[in-house]
Amino acid sequence: MATNMNKVKSTNDLELKDRLVAVNRVTKVTKGGRTFSFSAIVVVGNEDGIVGWGLGKAGEVTAAIAKGTEAAKKNLIKVPLLNGTIPHEQVSKFGGAQVFIHPASHGTGVKAGGAMRAVLESVGVTDVLAKSKGSSNPHNLVKATIAALGELRDAHMVAQNRGVSLDTVFNG
Repeated sequence: MATNMNKVKSTNDLELKDRLVAVNRVTKVTKGGRTFSFSAIVVVGNEDGIVGWGLGKAGEVTAAIAKGTEAAKKNLIKVPLLNGTIPHEQVSKFGGAQVFIHPASHGTGVKAGGAMRAVLESVGVTDVLAKSKGSSNPHNLVKATIAALGELRDAHMVAQNRGVSLDTVFNG
């Protein structure tokens, strides 16, 4: 799987909104009894083509969410958007989760569920058809969706990579 992810260099001038995808309570059994801790997966994005995810673990839910948000800000990618949708369809897999995202016409909305919806809305997609196959584990769904979005390329990127003009890309 070739990764074509465009890492974002600076987060200083970005106005990022965070979305909590899932919180998981983990129990560790010790001699003194049960010890609870929490892990939270968080997605951040500016709703204009930049998105990232992070995992935070702590003894309290709020601390886990804060750690997840900070981790997500260090893991941002730039996604090409085209009139509120994606440039082309994409399939990606991570672990047991497989995702399929397909561009949709204006007015369709975000037809996606759960963890995929949080990622797609954070990146700023307003019209898309999405399907998850296999595992419904939110961690793997978020990672597969981010991988699919990172592999998207628009016409300008294709022309730049090939070293040709934009007209040559479309007219052959």
